[in-house]
Amino acid sequence: MIKIIAGIGLIGLIALGLWLRFARRPQRLDHLDRLWGSSAGRRIAADIAYGDHRRQRLDFYAPKAVDAAQGEAPKPLLIFFYGGSWNSGDKCDYAFAAKAYAERGFIVALPDYRLVPEIRFPVFLEDAATAVAKARAEAQKYGADPDHILLAGHSAGAHIALMLALDPQWLERAGVPAEAIKGVVALSAPADFHPFTMPAAIAAMGHVEPPDLTQPVRFARAAAPPLWVATGTNDTLVHARNSRAMVAAQQAVGGTATLREYERLNHVEPLMAIARTFRNKAPVLDESVAFLKGLA
Repeated sequence: MIKIIAGIGLIGLIALGLWLRFARRPQRLDHLDRLWGSSAGRRIAADIAYGDHRRQRLDFYAPKAVDAAQGEAPKPLLIFFYGGSWNSGDKCDYAFAAKAYAERGFIVALPDYRLVPEIRFPVFLEDAATAVAKARAEAQKYGADPDHILLAGHSAGAHIALMLALDPQWLERAGVPAEAIKGVVALSAPADFHPFTMPAAIAAMGHVEPPDLTQPVRFARAAAPPLWVATGTNDTLVHARNSRAMVAAQQAVGGTATLREYERLNHVEPLMAIARTFRNKAPVLDESVAFLKGLA
């Protein structure tokens, strides 16, 4: 019997090892987060369409205690854009991030968007802006304030969040008033990465002339919402200089921007630190929430 139990345990460990090896990294984070225990955040709506394409869908998350029908004061609406080099990603793999912010008191919208190579810049920005408009239109139904919108993202998703906040044309075209955007959290953000060296950036934006139209740092402006820009000092994919340049540019024009550098963290670890399993890596969740809750 002992040998049978040991054999089953060994098979389980091998299966877990294979899953950790071959599953997508965000998917691993999401599953590990679920194994950690029940969350105070929950999905309350799935696959709300903001367009005709199969990827033009978004989910809503809320604190478990929230019931919009009970007349509670509306909560801030946080829209989280995941990364993936503009060519990969699925909202289902990022539920851990949406739940994390939901359990801290936000109503969270988590959209998919169309990806390279099916599309290129600026289509993913157009999708993101339309997703913001749709989330805003649905906000009151789910207990959120449509005029207190917060944008957040990691990596390519942080690039999207910054571009929406800094270049007014995208949200304006989607019918979202600029004053509704109250703040931005950008993790491991490609903000100043031209000339393009990574194949993913070339595929997504190499056709744009002039190329600086793709760079968030190009659109620094005093009237932009406050930015909280975080990076790992060991990020060798999107180097910390991107975040430093973004914050410096925004401060130079009289805007509000905060830089947070996490020592020895790599490109993915600021995102990992949002998941309950890895929150001991860095206080990313606590500090980003403190920033967001401090906004008027």
